Amino acid sequence: MIKKVLQYFLKKYGKTYIIDQSIPNGLVIYIFKKRLVMLIRGVLKTRRKIFIDKKVKILNKPSFKFGYGCTVEEYVFLDCYGTTGVVLGNSSKIGSHSIVSTTSHLSKLGKGLIIGNNSSVGSFSYYGCSGGVEIGNDVIMGEYISFHSENHNFSDNETLIREQGVISEGIKIGHNIWVGAKVTFIDGCQVGDNSVVAAGAIVKGVFPPNVVIGGVPAKILKEL
Repeated sequence: MIKKVLQYFLKKYGKTYIIDQSIPNGLVIYIFKKRLVMLIRGVLKTRRKIFIDKKVKILNKPSFKFGYGCTVEEYVFLDCYGTTGVVLGNSSKIGSHSIVSTTSHLSKLGKGLIIGNNSSVGSFSYYGCSGGVEIGNDVIMGEYISFHSENHNFSDNETLIREQGVISEGIKIGHNIWVGAKVTFIDGCQVGDNSVVAAGAIVKGVFPPNVVIGGVPAKILKEL
């Protein structure tokens, strides 16, 4: 019975997978209770329906916007001070112990983060969103992902690097993409739709849709 109830709520929030009937009821009950507590916490913190785990910090709540069924896991820090703020699509998720840094320095107001529908980024990830990070729909990412949407200028040998300012082109990740663990996205990079990024890659530059990329720096390994 408890599995049928959980299956109902999964469907309601846009999840299409079927619960494995061999999973013990004890685990299902644990997940159900945890999600219920997260929902209550989310309503208390934002006055809207969202699943928020313990020890989540949100700066500038008016600029935190989200659809239905979103999840923010435990110990996440959300800096929503930016021109875009932080926007989560329906049923998207930010993994535990992650940091979203939008305005990292008082010398420049940052842009922000946009995550599309049904997209998820794993735990211990870092979003440097000063120049803007956009992630499309149906994107799945592993743990320890990092985004760096800003680069330091360093061409003037007569001036300290820290005083030469920055350039911010932004990062754009398309739709229907699988990203392995420990991938780093560098400012200005773009990944086309229907692609795979191999674990450990450092992604710099623009890549077309329907490819597998990987390596340091990343290059096209094959077409899909």
